[in-house]
Amino acid sequence: MNQAIPHRFLIGIEPSDIDFMGHVNNASYLKWVQAAVIDHWRALAPAEAISQHLWVAIKHEITYRKPAFLEDDVIATVLLEKVQGARAFYETVIRRGEEVLAEVKSSWCCLDAATMRPARLARDVIKRFFAADEASEL
Repeated sequence: MNQAIPHRFLIGIEPSDIDFMGHVNNASYLKWVQAAVIDHWRALAPAEAISQHLWVAIKHEITYRKPAFLEDDVIATVLLEKVQGARAFYETVIRRGEEVLAEVKSSWCCLDAATMRPARLARDVIKRFFAADEASEL
């Protein structure tokens, strides 16, 4: 059972997000996921880890369910599914109220900020992203 601590990220839809069909362009969802995942990292990781590590996206798999529009109130909920070596696997669900607009599975690589090489996170940093009972099993 996944005991990841969920992180909610408010999304502001800009006029530049709207495409020729009058709804949010698919590319904007990638921008939102990146912002939400980075915000999640900054909200839960200790300051020292934040200053020593950077994240780059490796893969995004997006399932679009419904379109979003300029005036919509949209929230992304981010969950860290697991960390394996220098890679982190996330699930992000983008909603308008109770309606799921998109579901995103993404993988990210953690980099050492000084060397720009892949870096593993310390166990105590990873534990901050999971509820106490799940963290003890890492």
